[in-house]
Amino acid sequence: MGTIETTFFGLTVLWHNVFIAFLTFVYVFCVPPLMDYLVTNHNLSRDISRKITHICAGSVIVFLPLFQDGHWSQYLNVSVYVVWALLFIQKGFFAADDDQAIKTMTRTGDKRELLKGTLYFVLVGIICGTLYYKTLPGVLAMAVLGWGDGLAPIVGMKLGKMKYKVLCEKTLEGSLAFFVGSLLAGLFFVWLIVPESLSLSTILIVSLAATVVEGVSPKEVDNIFIPVTVIALVAILA
Repeated sequence: MGTIETTFFGLTVLWHNVFIAFLTFVYVFCVPPLMDYLVTNHNLSRDISRKITHICAGSVIVFLPLFQDGHWSQYLNVSVYVVWALLFIQKGFFAADDDQAIKTMTRTGDKRELLKGTLYFVLVGIICGTLYYKTLPGVLAMAVLGWGDGLAPIVGMKLGKMKYKVLCEKTLEGSLAFFVGSLLAGLFFVWLIVPESLSLSTILIVSLAATVVEGVSPKEVDNIFIPVTVIALVAILA
């Protein structure tokens, strides 16, 4: 796995990678309208909508094996993150209160939230898709950040009863969901993208460490602390 053998439709490598990048845009830009519909018409909470979007955004790496390597266009894998970063900056300053992104990607409906954790997330995606393109640190960081950090608050809000607090309140159920989500997503995405780097012990240790970091991190900055922890730990364990 890791990279497909031939280009789609006999396209050149450039146009093949452009086509795959286009597919990532189709995928990502279908999520906010769906979340907006569920928030508006089916009483889906903003917090859950935000985290489902978070999980879907992290899962963009599922397209990585389709990108052909060895050409500058491989870095088009982050183009959707670059566009979102620009949109978040624009919307964080100028969006109307009823903007779709404000309703589906913020906790409180305050547009300035887009300039914090949400923006940090896409910046991490850009770094992982360029400096750590198709490497264990980059893939594992996005898997843990997308699924672990996405599932934890959903489970915590719905099932959380055993609460604890370091810098902000969390639940043991949410932390357990973070660990399980990180472990399973890490195993899947590493197997899919960089199977030669698959190591249960490494992913297990990284998932556990990231769970501890998420548990003690304040809101918003966990989107920075979690991937930094993953990347640093992989460097030590490798």
